[in-house]
Amino acid sequence: MKCFVGIDLGSTTTKAVVMDESGAVLGRGITNSRSNYDTASRVSKLDAFLGTRLTLFRRGLENLPGLEGRVEDLLAAMERNFRLELFLEQLQDLHATCVENASGVRDTGKRASIEAALKEMFARMQGELVGLFAPGQVRKSDFFRDLAGAAYMHVAEQVAEEMKLDFDTLLNLYDKSIIVVENRPPSEDMAGKLMRALERVLKEEHDDHVKDENVRDQIKDTLDIELEEAYVVGTGYGRVRLPFPKEHIRSEILCHGLGAHLMYPATRTVLDIGGQDTKGIQVDEQGIVVNFQMNDRCAAGCGRYLGYIADEMNLGLHELGPMAMQATKTVRINSTCTVFAGAELRDRLALGEKREDIVAGLHRAIILRAMSIISRSGGISNEFTFTGGVAKNEAAVKELGAVVRENYGDVTININPDSIYTGALGAAEFARRAMEN
Repeated sequence: MKCFVGIDLGSTTTKAVVMDESGAVLGRGITNSRSNYDTASRVSKLDAFLGTRLTLFRRGLENLPGLEGRVEDLLAAMERNFRLELFLEQLQDLHATCVENASGVRDTGKRASIEAALKEMFARMQGELVGLFAPGQVRKSDFFRDLAGAAYMHVAEQVAEEMKLDFDTLLNLYDKSIIVVENRPPSEDMAGKLMRALERVLKEEHDDHVKDENVRDQIKDTLDIELEEAYVVGTGYGRVRLPFPKEHIRSEILCHGLGAHLMYPATRTVLDIGGQDTKGIQVDEQGIVVNFQMNDRCAAGCGRYLGYIADEMNLGLHELGPMAMQATKTVRINSTCTVFAGAELRDRLALGEKREDIVAGLHRAIILRAMSIISRSGGISNEFTFTGGVAKNEAAVKELGAVVRENYGDVTININPDSIYTGALGAAEFARRAMEN
């Protein structure tokens, strides 16, 4: 089966989309961008091909007798078990790497104490983290670094106190080890992991033997389908570092324009706020870019700016939007410069302003800056599509709606739940067209 792959290597996340010959999306994948762009590409693509397999499983199981109304639950359980196995594999790797880095401690007694502490820590972490993959659990992040890091810090504090060890020593081991583990992609035995996940699900559900065999046979038949990477196109902030020939690279402007058009064919204006830049794009009725504007080299008004503010406030990036939604007023922020924003933030707090009101003001400042870029590109005409990681931030979406209505009236604003994949979607379509032509 021929597959066409688009990879969007952003400054914070790397996305991949797999498309079939008809242009239908089969799977999507995402990971946090690393210093090793080759690894980020491989991991996001592996994730997208997992989604592709699940799509093919769905098609094969939908008409299987005895599974009416249960296919989605079965596939969701399989995916949870698959991701849990992948996570535990990386957690084990992180433990082994921490022990390896601890081997440099010359004092044998201290080294033994550190290794004992690590053993206890990772046992507790596993018990704590496995629960995040249980049915109905909502994880704050799907990225290994975020989940493992939060648990490690929490458990390390406890164990350091109990065993009379230096917390900073344990923290330094994590900092050295996580980079190595992240840049070591997981094993690509997808078929084996999926079959093991299926067996665990069937065992938990206690289905009758005949039905189990039918499901196993269908899954095995689907796994036998060869997924051929017919053509791959790369784009994004880090596209020059992608391991592709030049003819397989497209600009992110073109990919976001085409991707937005595929999601919403009537789109004429696109705003993309990514981690490192903001783009205002005008497209025609075929999704071809006719004009665009971007921010300058400064990261003000981008996702990176929000990340900086989150760090200043000792919050997770995902916490900023919900906090801003609790604001009772919007504080006017004079600077969207990352250099001066921290100082202004501290000044506002010192003056007694509420954190949620300040964060709401920061979101409005970002949107106002983005709207100036849109204005320079040609303004907004119906329909308007908002893409990029910031499109998942509810406070940013709220401010965008308000500012658009203030300046352009009642305009249709499209925000797709999968908008973060817009660039990768456009790249996949360029790949499909390249082979078609």
